[in-house]
Order: sequence, then structure tokens, then C-alpha cells
Amino acid sequence: MKIAEITPETRRFSVTFKVLEVMDEKSIVSRRDGMEHRVADVLVGDESGVALLTAWDDEIDKFRELVGETVSLVNGYVSLYRGSLRLGLGRFGSITQPDRKIEKVNTENNISERKYEEERRERRDFRRRPRRF
Repeated sequence: MKIAEITPETRRFSVTFKVLEVMDEKSIVSRRDGMEHRVADVLVGDESGVALLTAWDDEIDKFRELVGETVSLVNGYVSLYRGSLRLGLGRFGSITQPDRKIEKVNTENNISERKYEEERRERRDFRRRPRRF
């Protein structure tokens, strides 16, 4: 698969890209586990376009070592962050050595700059509310 072919509906994909840049990292507190995590966007690209990949914790350090290298993302996932498409490794994704090198990257087509409509998820409040009689 090529980066330009990835859409918000894409599921469990594999793509080969060049790691171009690791952006500044931020510290956030996760809603899932309540722990503090590091997060950074990584600009990746191939002949068809570029995209932002969201890296967490130790993944950030691995991508810093890979800047300028060509790698393959196997079993990646797609998410939307504020209407913007992001690639991710997740629990089932991995980075492997590809069988080819990417020499030229199309930086004119950034698929993460397109805006998508996000589906609203209904938040459930499981706290008990006092009953009114």
C-alpha cells in the first residue's frame, strides 16, 4: 500500500516509508491508564505522499534513530486526531526492514493536512446519580 491510498477507513495495513522527521514531544496523561506518557508526531513519506505517525514513549526514541532510513510498518492502524489523519503502530503493529529503499518522497501530498469529519462517540457516565422522586 502507498501512503496516498490510506484513508480513515483503512484497517490493518502495511506500508513502506522513509522516516523524515521526529517533531517535538509532549507529555500527556492518558485517559485509559491515568499514567503520564510521551507522545510525538513523526513525519513519514513515500513516492505518493507524506503523513504524520503518532509515536508513544519508547517508539519516539526508535524513530529518532531511524530518521533518513526506509522502514516498513506492518499491521498499522489509522486514527483521527482533531479531524486529521494519523498513522500508528498500536499493540499489533511492528517496524521491519523493507526489501527496497525509498529515494524520492512526495512532500507535496500531505494526507494528514486533509480534514475529515469525526464520528461523535457518545460518552457514558457510569457514576451513580442520585435518584429524584
